[in-house]
Amino acid sequence: MAMRIAISLQEHMLNLFEGNNLISSYPVGLGKPQTPTPAGEYVIINKQPNPGGPYGAFWMGLSRPHYGIHGTNSPESIGKNESEGCVRMYNRDVLELASKVPVGTPVSITTH
Repeated sequence: MAMRIAISLQEHMLNLFEGNNLISSYPVGLGKPQTPTPAGEYVIINKQPNPGGPYGAFWMGLSRPHYGIHGTNSPESIGKNESEGCVRMYNRDVLELASKVPVGTPVSITTH
């Protein structure tokens, strides 16, 4: 069964599915009103451990340039709209997620 990620902008949640089975759920931080996280259908195109800067323990780039799913050095931002548009996760959660999903995993970001 293929893995897929569904991110709810309204609920600040990232859900990982294998086929139709929910495997894991994680709280996320999202883009602030001036730089919102874009809804749409994307794919993970690269993965990088320890990317440096504000990206925490791991970076997973999306097929939309300059956007990704990553850890954070600001864990207090999880559950809020404070990023430049990326999807922020607790470092422990992004490491767990990265270990489960390969490059090519579909990512759906929805408003509900």
